[in-house]
Amino acid sequence: MKKIDEQSLENAIRLYESGDIYNIETGTTKGLQQIHRYLFDGLYDFAGSIREKNIAKGGFRFANSLYLIPVLEAIEKMPETTFEEIIAKYVEMNVAHPFMEGNGRATRIWLDQILNRSLGEVVDWQHIDKDEYLSAMERSPINDLEIRTLLGAHLTDKVNDREVLFKGVEQSYYYEGYRKEDN
Repeated sequence: MKKIDEQSLENAIRLYESGDIYNIETGTTKGLQQIHRYLFDGLYDFAGSIREKNIAKGGFRFANSLYLIPVLEAIEKMPETTFEEIIAKYVEMNVAHPFMEGNGRATRIWLDQILNRSLGEVVDWQHIDKDEYLSAMERSPINDLEIRTLLGAHLTDKVNDREVLFKGVEQSYYYEGYRKEDN
């Protein structure tokens, strides 16, 4: 698994360094699939493909695969004009969990794209504690106030700052159990 995480992290950094991030649709399922494919192409045979099986994590069942396409269509139509609306959309996409693996990493990049386009800001992920983030996300389907408060406190307008972007990507992988120093 470490090799997959290492290569995927390199792919995520290349997504920004190459400028390919600017060629990806913002706020759409297709755009999220493009991000996922970019991160995991050659690592997972399902890279960028919407899952056809049911999945769960820690006792939480994500959206049923039978209804996943209509769920994703509904999420895609959600408004993105305010921070609150964007976070609500992000929470719903997390509940949908459209891929077999790699949802968190792809969806955090997707969230930053939406925030950047709609508000001219991104999350400075490097300053968000892993346990606080994961706990807030776990509770977010019931009430998204905690995740809104946590992410809102770490918004920055440094949308092109290399340190913010790359440290944020590394932090995103850390949330999933991978640390670059683990090599």
